[in-house]
Amino acid sequence: MNISYRWLQALAPGLDASPVEVADRLAAYGAPADEIVDIAANLRDVVIARVVEALRHPNADRLSLCTVDAGGPEPLSVVCGAPNVKAGAFYPFAPVGAALPNGVKIRKAKIRGETSEGMLCSAAELGLGRDHSGILELRGTFVPGELFAGALGLDDARIVLDITPNRGDLLSHIGVARELAGSDVRLPPLPGAGDAGRRMAIEGDTAGTIRIRIDDTDGCPRYLAAFIRGVKVGPSPAWLDARLRAIGQRPINNVVDATNYILHELGQPLHAFDAARLGGEQIIVRRAGAGEMLRTLDGIERKLDPSMLVIADGSVPVALAGIMGGQDSEVTDDTVDVLLECALFDPATTRRTRNALGLSTDASYRFERGVDPEGMETALRRAVDLIVAVAGGTADGAAHVGAEPRPRRTIVLRESRVEQVLGVPFTTAQLAELLAPIGFDVDARDAESITVRVPGFRSYDVMREDDLVEEVARRHGYDEFPVELRPFRVGALEDHPVSRLEDRLRTLLVAEGFFETRSVPFVGEKEGDVALLLPLASNESRLRRTLLNTLIHRLEYNFARGIGDVRLFELGTVFAPGEPGELPREATHLGAVFTGARAPEHWSTRTEPFDVFDLKALGELLGDALELEMQQA
Repeated sequence: MNISYRWLQALAPGLDASPVEVADRLAAYGAPADEIVDIAANLRDVVIARVVEALRHPNADRLSLCTVDAGGPEPLSVVCGAPNVKAGAFYPFAPVGAALPNGVKIRKAKIRGETSEGMLCSAAELGLGRDHSGILELRGTFVPGELFAGALGLDDARIVLDITPNRGDLLSHIGVARELAGSDVRLPPLPGAGDAGRRMAIEGDTAGTIRIRIDDTDGCPRYLAAFIRGVKVGPSPAWLDARLRAIGQRPINNVVDATNYILHELGQPLHAFDAARLGGEQIIVRRAGAGEMLRTLDGIERKLDPSMLVIADGSVPVALAGIMGGQDSEVTDDTVDVLLECALFDPATTRRTRNALGLSTDASYRFERGVDPEGMETALRRAVDLIVAVAGGTADGAAHVGAEPRPRRTIVLRESRVEQVLGVPFTTAQLAELLAPIGFDVDARDAESITVRVPGFRSYDVMREDDLVEEVARRHGYDEFPVELRPFRVGALEDHPVSRLEDRLRTLLVAEGFFETRSVPFVGEKEGDVALLLPLASNESRLRRTLLNTLIHRLEYNFARGIGDVRLFELGTVFAPGEPGELPREATHLGAVFTGARAPEHWSTRTEPFDVFDLKALGELLGDALELEMQQA
């Protein structure tokens, strides 16, 4: 999960810790950072340049020979292989001597006979995404030669967090900010945004001209949608472009970028449909028909089956629910009216479809872990305000189909249980003080317990009292607990007599200089009677009938390495065929092998090899341990 440090500060204005300190605090709360990337430092050598002229390279069909104004006294000659380079546009430029984030150092070079005095850069080369299909065209007007990071507001640090599967609430900037700043987190105003979304009524089953229907309420308990009329699709403003690039996202257009912004800010996946391309002026959430096809936004034609949940118009699927939209209804430069989807999809259904199609996206990653059912309206209203601000248009109705969010789960947390689990006493006042800032409502408190209501964004992982105990430990700080051994408590039940006997035999044999070996009970066809249905290998196709086979294999292993003095034993299971229709008979046997010298070599004495009398002595020793009467044969 990529987090922008500046974005966190916008959500929590009082956050004055450095990126490293933020990462340390998050690690203490259970979300360690894999990496901290200083975006501006990695781009300190990159400037903005304007391409004055772009001509075809005289000696190469796929290269361009460009004249570039990088703010210097003279224009520079640059050879460029990107297909999207054009005169008059602004691009990030790495002059000779610059070092890029990927470790490449720019040198003056001759390319197909022409001098290149620098490089026009792609987003991938700058560490701002994975797009390397062309160089990064900058939208707006800039001064050639100004620093790229400063001009685009990339004076930021990217914190890459390792989020555990149970913490879907941390897959958003507001969730991470809440961990750091608690109740001081506030949604900042959006640049240029009005209040159309905040004033919008979300009710009924129709948004604009589109009617919504849910046929599968298990897969989709709730579906919100807003209709925005008269948008103008185009490039995003610089602030939105920079914010997405800071977390490694590739800007697409102002409408799609707005939905991605809300996804990463609030954790609620959204999808924008071109309303004019929805057949029948309706949206139906249903199961796919057998053999139905959908071309997704990645251009791949996918065959669907009835286990998959889809968003359909009047006739065909137009999106994979919770995963990816369809190409035939995507927002393009020609889009005028937009239907904005904000839905709640079942985690298990989303996971099955993702596995079946091998298609994982930012949206599916969040739906599989659970999104906040209580935050949907806020996300939809904020997205409408943002789209209207960056793409124009007017909000023309919003629909709400499905159930309201369930009442918050109520859990009683007892002082006694906290002390029992953590070993440290906490008062009810301390418990409330730890839980309230991170969104838990403390409704009642008495001398011994508190009653806690679980917020929607934690409803997927906080299910019982012990989950709250874990939250107390996490917020108190694991490092703050005293380091001490727990008191030893003797078990209430004695060990089984067979276990005690096995321990006594092991102790005896180890005292006699034997090493215990433990091997898998699988042998070859000639060494066992019970065949395996699915053997791992041809030499492990049967269950052993005796321990001697595996012990002899261990002897051979030692002999092959020049070790001749060996003492081994094994306490393990052997198998014999059972009655027809029954499982094999299983028994525990003791086996031992020893060979070589009776004692280690020494200059003062002659070393004697083991003989039959050593075997007899071992048998008598084991007989005494087993309390058996030994008779001379």
